[in-house]
Amino acid sequence: MRTTLRRVSDDHVPPRQPDPETRPGERATRRPHSLDPRELGFTPRRPVPWLAPLLLISTGLRTLLAMLFGAYLDKRELQNAFGDDTFRQVGPDGGLWLDYVADLGDGFDATYSIAYLLAQPELTVDGHRLPRAQTLVMGGDQVYPSAAYEAYEDRAKGPYQAALPVAPPERPTLFAVPGNHDWYDGLTAFLRLFVRSRDRHFGGWGTGQYRSYFAVELPAGWWLLGLDDQSGSYLDDPQLTYFDEVARKLTPRSRVIVAVPAPTWVKAAEHPNAYDSVDYFIRTIVAPTGAQVRVLVSGDLHHYARYEGPERQLITCGGGGAYLYPTHRLPEKLEVPPRDTLTRRASRTREYDLAARYPEKARSRRYGWGIFGRLPFRNPGFTTLLGTLHTLLMLAMAGVAAQRADSTAQRLFSVPLVAMLVVTLLGAAFFAKPPSAGGKRHARHWILGVAHGVAHVALAAGGTWVWLHLPFYEWPWPLPAVAAVVLYGPVSGLVASQLVALYLLVAGAFGVNLNELFAGQGIEDSKAFLRFRFDPDGTLTIYPIALDRVAHAWQLNPDQSPTASWLTPKTPLAPRLAEPPITLR
Repeated sequence: MRTTLRRVSDDHVPPRQPDPETRPGERATRRPHSLDPRELGFTPRRPVPWLAPLLLISTGLRTLLAMLFGAYLDKRELQNAFGDDTFRQVGPDGGLWLDYVADLGDGFDATYSIAYLLAQPELTVDGHRLPRAQTLVMGGDQVYPSAAYEAYEDRAKGPYQAALPVAPPERPTLFAVPGNHDWYDGLTAFLRLFVRSRDRHFGGWGTGQYRSYFAVELPAGWWLLGLDDQSGSYLDDPQLTYFDEVARKLTPRSRVIVAVPAPTWVKAAEHPNAYDSVDYFIRTIVAPTGAQVRVLVSGDLHHYARYEGPERQLITCGGGGAYLYPTHRLPEKLEVPPRDTLTRRASRTREYDLAARYPEKARSRRYGWGIFGRLPFRNPGFTTLLGTLHTLLMLAMAGVAAQRADSTAQRLFSVPLVAMLVVTLLGAAFFAKPPSAGGKRHARHWILGVAHGVAHVALAAGGTWVWLHLPFYEWPWPLPAVAAVVLYGPVSGLVASQLVALYLLVAGAFGVNLNELFAGQGIEDSKAFLRFRFDPDGTLTIYPIALDRVAHAWQLNPDQSPTASWLTPKTPLAPRLAEPPITLR
């Protein structure tokens, strides 16, 4: 019998009698009585195994399709028919608390740990008492690995519903910027979830925007502008027209925070044109008003980093739940915009210094060494693929080695061996991809990739020598093949996974496959989000909140009040500041 799960999405909730504890306009929320997915209304998911063969193929195809057909799927041009409102967010005291989180929607434990902290009425962090924010901004990649309905429900909306089931008295508002993973379906699911005309809430947060970008007026002349700058492409005309109207409300006394999908100021160090569209926006929309852009904030890279310049803070905070990305390869200084970009003559280049990072540089390096233990067990499909490849290589080599040098049989066996060698070398060479899909291959990519392939061929040759000295090869056919699959495959897969781990560690030191070095580990710890405080006098204080360890064991919350989180960690979470608060005036 099939069981129909009670989904978080409003479209899938059967009609119920109004709950007297529920405010008008909110659907009644029945608190779960167990951790069963049928009670929760969603299925808590494990972290995405990023090196799983099928996922690698599907992700590669999605990226290819986005590159080939992205312009045809781009729905931003159609948003001119949507609402063009701007929004005002001010708290009862004339100030405002605002949270920023990005790159959530991966494994449940990490995503819910952060959602749980965001939802608590108050946090005490290093002696600072920080009340729950009245506004929440999601900075991109709200779901992994793709923008499917089920993924949004189980990996994003479900955990946030469990963290804050219904709106508290202050009725916080949510705004979201789409990231590249939100764009894999052409923004369809994102618009249906965050840009709606009815049931405008995401758990206990009300959804505030009418487009995939937004403008929010904050206290004391501060503004928050959220851009939909997908893949660094040209900003669409409806979006520019929208912000042209917003710019009419800016004055020389205005101070602006710009939220973008990716830290192009960091990526411009390798790809100088990456920052062009953000620079164009600031130069043509904001600068003519006399307003100052004081903060650029982004997710996409799954860590916390802050670059400081004479007028502006460049902050990356992608610690909402996705696997950790390293900090030890970050440049110590940045030139923004880069001197060798096309915009160099239009905008003045300024230098920015790396002021803080989380995790710390030494700790990030230590995380890299964990690849040996984590790779085979976090990615069993990848280990199986390696075992299969090496088993086929061994059988081909053994078939050649067992024949006379001048026999016809050897030439016949040499055909699959040559094919396997070509597949191994090409696969390793193309695995050493550039840092981004738009990057160029340099000599280091080819040298490291080919060396990696040769190492696998050498490992296969050694494995063949050992196999030929074991009795299995002398058994009558097809028993040798069966023994190879049952015995040689698993062992060679584990050994080969350690060879891949060694390659990733070495290649990461040269800036190659650095993402795979950490994606293959799926590190759930070292998460972060930002809590902003806007005082009525215009002072902005930014609290970068770090969580060294996420929770992995949960229990039902004994507090049954409507706004209380459904689940609480069995071991209390211990947030701290990644660095002292940053104050801007």
